[in-house]
Amino acid sequence: MPSIACLFPGQGAQFVGMGAKPIEANPRARALFDRAAEVLGYDLLELCLKGPEGRLNATDVAQPALFVCSLAALEVWRETSPSEYDACSFAAGLSLGEYTAITMAGGLSFEEGLRVVQVRGRAMQAAAEANPSGMTSVLIVPREDVQQLCDECRLPGETLQIANLLCPGNTVVAGHKPSLAKLAERTDLKIVQLAVAGAFHTSLMASAVEELRAALSSAKLERPRIPIVSNVDAAPHDDPEEIRDLLIRQVESPVRWEDSMRKLVDLGVEKMVEVGPGRVLAGLMKRIDRKFPFENVEG
Repeated sequence: MPSIACLFPGQGAQFVGMGAKPIEANPRARALFDRAAEVLGYDLLELCLKGPEGRLNATDVAQPALFVCSLAALEVWRETSPSEYDACSFAAGLSLGEYTAITMAGGLSFEEGLRVVQVRGRAMQAAAEANPSGMTSVLIVPREDVQQLCDECRLPGETLQIANLLCPGNTVVAGHKPSLAKLAERTDLKIVQLAVAGAFHTSLMASAVEELRAALSSAKLERPRIPIVSNVDAAPHDDPEEIRDLLIRQVESPVRWEDSMRKLVDLGVEKMVEVGPGRVLAGLMKRIDRKFPFENVEG
């Protein structure tokens, strides 16, 4: 059996109707939503299945929803492909998905992980509302040139910085809306504005850090059974205190996804499995290494 890395999606992968297939396929998947309702205080499954879309897309709901739906999909994969599940030697997740990866690996219990994710989503939503900001994908431009674009388009007193290093030709920048508008005026660029509440993974999320720090400090974080490749430094970690610190830093740090995938290949991973809603991670991997073995377990 080849060495496998289990990957989990982040915010943006959500869609109305997600969760339907896992709960039909596996009673343990449905049970996760019952447990989630007790932790969150509302019917998460109803929102996942029926929306409304605007509420599901809100940061404070989307993050818990993706966490639970991805772990529900994991229950299906664990039952249908036990040998592959047992062959997982590393786990990683894009932004919010890193919490799912840690929970999958036993670093957090389901309830503890969900509570922290709920705090994270609320804190990031509040930070976004306090600072009118957003995120934009800059396409085709080499990543080493994107920083210069940020420097050229950043207005005085504003923030505009790299937030996600996703794959070759797709770097996300984030910051205040006027600076993003100046970037959008560049006719020599191909850009896509992202439908998110604010400038995640930048200094504009500073107000969310202390709230998240408190939630993580009170959470029981165990040594995961497999290493977690961190968004912050694209390196594997299994020390609970290192993981806790990296999760706090992650809120304001760029997501080094491309570097993380290349690190997994360097570590000997021979196949990657995306577990959860959508196929965002599969699309990114095609841009990183089109021929690398990749599978999706739908959430």
